[in-house]
Amino acid sequence: MDYGALAAQIKQWGAELGFQAVGIADTDLAAAENRLGEWLGKGWHGEMDYMARHGALRARPAELLPGTLRVISCRMDYAHSLEEDEDDPLHASISRYARGRDYHKVLRGRLQKLCDRIEVEAGPFGHRVFADSAPVMEVELAAKAGIGWRGKHTLLLSREAGSWFFLGEVYTSLPLPADAPAGEHCGTCTKCIDVCPTQAIRAPYQLDARRCISYLTIELKGSIPQELRPLVGNRVYGCDDCQAVCPWNSFARPSAEPDFAVRNGLDRASLVALFAWSEAEFDERMAGSPIRRIGYERWLRNLAVGLGNAPTTPEVTAALRARADHPSALVREHVSWALSRHG
Repeated sequence: MDYGALAAQIKQWGAELGFQAVGIADTDLAAAENRLGEWLGKGWHGEMDYMARHGALRARPAELLPGTLRVISCRMDYAHSLEEDEDDPLHASISRYARGRDYHKVLRGRLQKLCDRIEVEAGPFGHRVFADSAPVMEVELAAKAGIGWRGKHTLLLSREAGSWFFLGEVYTSLPLPADAPAGEHCGTCTKCIDVCPTQAIRAPYQLDARRCISYLTIELKGSIPQELRPLVGNRVYGCDDCQAVCPWNSFARPSAEPDFAVRNGLDRASLVALFAWSEAEFDERMAGSPIRRIGYERWLRNLAVGLGNAPTTPEVTAALRARADHPSALVREHVSWALSRHG
């Protein structure tokens, strides 16, 4: 088998399947494992116990999938519109990646199709596909594969695409030639650090997830700390501030992937309208969306915080009062706080 020729074919097949970049990495993540250990030691992972539980596996691909020699890393762009979001405090701010179909399903399906093509050419081979679905250090692997470099906000950056993209991986037993890692191009820029509403980026490449709005609105299961609620603003699912301000995103191109097109008007929906959804409406409208995974209760919690930070209007206070006696103690607590903000 000419593995160099196969690697070239894999990249071509990846492009045909809708990936904007494909690279190949070896499995040596020893340096990254040390950094992960330091981060976990600080407790900056918050309630994400799975980060500590599977820490070693993340940095040891061959232990997660025995026989793994290489990792095929793939990039898929997701931002359909690259225009600046409207700055309206009465609108819900939802992270761009979550406005369309659940990326887990999209990427896994394409990665499996890529493996099917490889199998036709190379015969049966050991492999497993991942799309943010297992203990995988996707940013480290993508950087080793030459797809980009880790920015100071800890996300992967590409000179051609900024950071509006998803990453997926194929762990494989094929001894493919590895690509050279990408160089770093952040220079002295600190815009991502300076713009963070909660100062979650403590220093370059150092993220305290416990303060990150994406963590607070997605990963955190209980109450959002009161001192951080005013800083959350109208961000009800994730936060794109550190990406939106990055100069490299001026080079990003709109995604043509239909699955990532905006659904339910989530790029311009009002806080009041979303807060009025019943649980059945939430389940129906968010079917196939990554947002559905946080559940209705946390959805209302997040929206209550957004409404607490919104300008005082009769519509805002009426919406909050309508949920003041909600069966969930978590929702009631955040609604009460929000109402107190409006006097």
